[in-house]
Amino acid sequence: MPLAASFDLDLLRSFVAIAEEKSFTRAASRVGRTQAAVSLQMQRLEGLLGKVVIVRGKGGTVDLNGDGLQLLERARELLALNDDIMRSMQATPVHGTIRLGIAAELSPRFLPQILDRFTHTTPWVEVEVEANVSCLLALKLKNAEFDLVIVREGLEPRQWPATEVWRSQAKWITSQQHAQHMREPLPLAISAADCPGRPADLSECPWRSMLLRALEQDGRSYRIVSTSSTTQALLAPVLAGLAVTSTPEGYALPEGLRTVRADEGLPKLPESRYLMLKGRNPRQPVTDMLAVQVQDVFSESHAP
Repeated sequence: MPLAASFDLDLLRSFVAIAEEKSFTRAASRVGRTQAAVSLQMQRLEGLLGKVVIVRGKGGTVDLNGDGLQLLERARELLALNDDIMRSMQATPVHGTIRLGIAAELSPRFLPQILDRFTHTTPWVEVEVEANVSCLLALKLKNAEFDLVIVREGLEPRQWPATEVWRSQAKWITSQQHAQHMREPLPLAISAADCPGRPADLSECPWRSMLLRALEQDGRSYRIVSTSSTTQALLAPVLAGLAVTSTPEGYALPEGLRTVRADEGLPKLPESRYLMLKGRNPRQPVTDMLAVQVQDVFSESHAP
């Protein structure tokens, strides 16, 4: 009896990445291959299946047909099972301490999941966590104070190897009880211009520049009423009805705040990207083990 054909898990990983990213280019970056290599992988996968599963539309759009959606669900199950088996078989008692830095705006949403998964697989490792602004985390990374950090793109040390783990649309934030987002000029709570951790090659905080550039290009006048280096502090004057500010999409807002709707007159803000970087001499193998959990948490958050 002939042996049944079997899946190449690398093909399935690339397929899942394409399905979630809706782009061959972004999927290739995510799996660490060239776009051409990923295209060849999909040709092999569809040849193995004997059917088309990916629909390429006009303008480079990518989607799945019915067979593709069915495959996506089973592919995720198979990859999760494979990864779980590999982790359990390779696991050996690991002790020690690992130092993790994470951008403060990501911490409420992702840090609990990361710590829960990591401590479940490595219960004897102590995790020292610092949630802070990206510029300070990047500076401490250069000073060998972290084994792993997650920071906003544009603030990472130059020429430092990095892996993109998250993208988020920036959103305007206002009070539920006040209408400061309708004021002219617009009152702003914004990042400080002279953050001490800002890289020397940057003249201003990238997040601050992004907000001001969006307003100026839209012809909207503004006045700065409050500055701070932390998201939590920027939200305080917004909650008091004194200003508006901005956070990444998905940030857990305190009661009394809301996202400004697209039809309320403020300009659309661009997407922010977040990178994972390892220290110059990270503690191993725990750094690689934590990096896997970080990537898994962010990857699952991208899933439909």
